[in-house]
Amino acid sequence: MTRRSESLDLRVVAWRPDLADVRLYGQLAAHSYVEPAPATCRVPVAAVRRAPDREAEQISQLLLGETFHVLEIGETWAWGFCGHDRYVGYVEAACLDHAGQPHAPTHWVSAPQGLVFAAPSIKTALRLSVPLGARLALAEHDEKFFALMDGSGFIHRRHARPLDSWATDPVTVAEGLLGTPYLWGGRTRAGIDCSGLVQQALMACGIEAPRDSDQQQALGQPVPERDWSALRRGDIVFFPGHVGLMADESRLLHANAFWMSTVIEPLADVVERLKPDLEAPITCVRRLA
Repeated sequence: MTRRSESLDLRVVAWRPDLADVRLYGQLAAHSYVEPAPATCRVPVAAVRRAPDREAEQISQLLLGETFHVLEIGETWAWGFCGHDRYVGYVEAACLDHAGQPHAPTHWVSAPQGLVFAAPSIKTALRLSVPLGARLALAEHDEKFFALMDGSGFIHRRHARPLDSWATDPVTVAEGLLGTPYLWGGRTRAGIDCSGLVQQALMACGIEAPRDSDQQQALGQPVPERDWSALRRGDIVFFPGHVGLMADESRLLHANAFWMSTVIEPLADVVERLKPDLEAPITCVRRLA
């Protein structure tokens, strides 16, 4: 076995000197190895943190119904990785259902924010607000509402779609999150970061996407630099430590810390803003098939 290499991406490799995913046995040295135990996020949003501390950096978020593979769990924290992108971190144990769900998710929340009501009427009490991309186990109820199989409420049909019925345009999905505050590690309407926005927009279209912008540079096919003057809606534009989606041939849709919001603005303005610090603000452009 080998020792950990400095080039090893611990964002997506569940390894610590004392503990590692059993799949790493024979590859990386650790004191012990554990078979990951799948758990399900039981709250609308759970922070994924770099360290087991509520004040630690939030590196991502886990959404209701998503899977978290647990390698270690204590009274307060669980360490493991997210099922949808293998991102490694710490999640509060109370946010996870370790017993397994009685009903597998059947639908995903397709609205920027889905509302769960106490009864099949928009005039009844709001029971729960769940983010875009959350997974729910739903049953047919009537022409307007689905019923949550756990009996916790009802969600309007316009807020949820079957897991095999995806959106078709990532930019349209991202446009639904315009105005969302910028939040490091965020993936929801309450707060989102640049790569979280791209990930959520693509996942809503049934496209698997990694968590961070440098990882997302492997998506799609490269657009040659000679063609950067003729970009298309949906092209993914990368900058050092940043990413956004082209809303059309000249405007970029992105969550950014400059405006502390999710906005559409001319790509030329973004490039000009970065020029004092970067000789080549755009590092690459990728295009999905």
